[in-house]
Parts: sequence; structure tokens; C-alpha cells
Amino acid sequence: MSTHRFRAGLVAGLLFVLTAGAALAQQLDLPRPSPNASVTQTVGITDITIKYSRPGVKGREVWGKLVPYGEVWRTGANENTTIKFSTPVKIEGHELPAGIYGLQTFPAQGDWTVVFSKDANEWGAFSYKPEHDALRIQVKPQPAPFRERMAFDFDDVTDTSTKVVLSWEKLQVPFTIEVDTPALVQAKLKDAVRWQTPYQAASYCIQNDTCLDEASRWLDASLAMQENFSNLRAKAMLLAKKNDPGAAAYAQKALAAAKTTQPAPNPQQIKDLEGIAAGGTKKGK
Repeated sequence: MSTHRFRAGLVAGLLFVLTAGAALAQQLDLPRPSPNASVTQTVGITDITIKYSRPGVKGREVWGKLVPYGEVWRTGANENTTIKFSTPVKIEGHELPAGIYGLQTFPAQGDWTVVFSKDANEWGAFSYKPEHDALRIQVKPQPAPFRERMAFDFDDVTDTSTKVVLSWEKLQVPFTIEVDTPALVQAKLKDAVRWQTPYQAASYCIQNDTCLDEASRWLDASLAMQENFSNLRAKAMLLAKKNDPGAAAYAQKALAAAKTTQPAPNPQQIKDLEGIAAGGTKKGK
């Protein structure tokens, strides 16, 4: 074998080994020095989720050394620590919309600054931008029993509030989150009971010429929640079926609503309503 061919074969072999090694390295799932963690708490009907990595003390001096005072800290290790709220909340009395935020801190010997940043997808705090802060609060750290790995916990959970506690080494940093659970529940109930449900039931009765008394009550319930072309037209049709003179008034209201309805109603529906409004008994389909 010539020297040239030997060298070419050696290079090819090395490239194969390096390529195979790189592929193997990408497939390996090795333990992290600071393992990932996630903690979720439901407060009333609001979900709060914190995702972070848990560094260990490992015999090191943490506060003021490993974690310098007065500098932005990712509040953990590896990727950005994030906190997610499924509804609007108040943090230490300050309003914050629903969403996901980067959770950075400025440790200090006195009060800490806790930052809720609009940049939730950054790696750590290396590209932290103060102008992207959604909220800043001041909190007071407290002495605590030794904890080897950093952790977030939820304490004092009620239907309307909870306390988030960051703990590491011999320190804990709490802050309070509040939610207006009664208002949120009321909004959900209002959204769940919508005009469409009784309207759909009444429409079935009208189309099949059955249970017309129930249809009348269901349409009244639908109209009480929201008047629109669909339920006004249905009410006109129902009264026309019963030869009720009140049909004309509802037909006129439906025709007025039709002018702003999108998409525009079927022309035959408009024609039938015009007939009812004029005193006829056309029912449409």
C-alpha cells in the first residue's frame, strides 16, 4: 500500500470515528449538575408554574460570592427560570397580566429585587434588558434552615392567594401572589351559559313543529342574555307559527339586526321576515 493511500485511509477512519462520536454524544442523556425542576400550584382556578434548574451549594459560599450582590441573577442555573400565570394576578399588590415571564432577581444583603421579565426564552440572564421588565418588586430575605439544592415552594395556599418561597443555602426569599378568584369564576360562568344553547334547543323545536311552549321559554332566556339576528328571527318565526300578532315586532327587530350581521343572512330569511313584519305568517327555514 502506498503512503498516500495509507494516509487517506487513516484520515477517513478518523473522520468516521469523530462523526460517530459526535452522533453518540448527541444521543446521550447525561445527568446535569443542576437538574431541571418544575413546580405548579393551583390557586382557585389559576395555575402558577415555575420552571428552573436546581444548583447545589457543594460546600461553596453562595451569597455575595457564587451569587454576587447587586447583579442580575437567573435565579437558578442553565436556562432562564420562568414563571407562568394562567390568569391575571397581583404580586405584592402589583397587577401582572396572564402569561409567561422570565424570573430574575438582584440579590442583596438587604432587600432583594425580583423581576418579572417579558423575555422568557433567553438563556439565563446574560442578555437581560431592564427595559423589558413587566414588573419589579422589592422583597425581604429571611434566614432559613440549610438547603443544599435551590428550590421554589408554594406556602399558605388559599383560594385567592399563595406565597412563593425561593430557598437555598441558609436563606429564603418569599413573595405573595393574589388572584381575584370570585371574579374569575363569575366570568367563566357567564361565558359557559351563553345565548347559543337555549337558542339551539328552541330552533330544533321550531323546525320540527314540536315543544313550542318550551321553545318560547328557551328563546326568552337566549334573548335575555344577548339579542341578535338569529334568536330574534327564531322568536318571530315561533310567534308566526302560533299566529301571535307579536311576531311582527320581533320580525322588525330581526330585520334591523340583519343590517350589521356578518356574514349577511340568507336572502330568503330576509324575505320571510319581511312577510312576517307586514302581518303575514311566513315561517322561513
